[in-house]
Amino acid sequence: MDYQEQLKLQAHLDGELPETESRELAARLARDQSAGALLNELRQTRDAMAGFEEGIRLPETRDFYWSKIKRNIQRLDAPVPDARPSIPLIARLRRLLVPAAGVALLVIAVMLVVPSDQSTTLETALADPGAMIYHDYSAGATFVWLSYPADKEIADEDDFGTFD
Repeated sequence: MDYQEQLKLQAHLDGELPETESRELAARLARDQSAGALLNELRQTRDAMAGFEEGIRLPETRDFYWSKIKRNIQRLDAPVPDARPSIPLIARLRRLLVPAAGVALLVIAVMLVVPSDQSTTLETALADPGAMIYHDYSAGATFVWLSYPADKEIADEDDFGTFD
């Protein structure tokens, strides 16, 4: 028995079904034992709860009681305003720039105070771009890198590689 049929049984028990549907359901109850058992259980539950509500009395009227519940639900569902105040853009930028400026000044001071290691230098010969000189003072070595034939010499001696 699906959910819709169970709801029809409840409506039949409460007397909310039209006559035609009520007669069809009564015929079904005669041949379906599980539907009859469910109707019997619903009837027993209704009878058990019938006298229960009479013993409860509210200190205020029913309308006032339900209006309090409605107000509490609306209060809980209301959007919570943002508690943080709006911070101007200048103040936000200052929060970022002041520490960044401090770090930059510290780096510059360290660069000025601490001597840099001048043990290695790299020179290039301006007259000949194919030569490069490397000095390593800590190891006491000087290296000269020559890349020959230079472009100028190849252009002068273009005999190689031609079949003229």
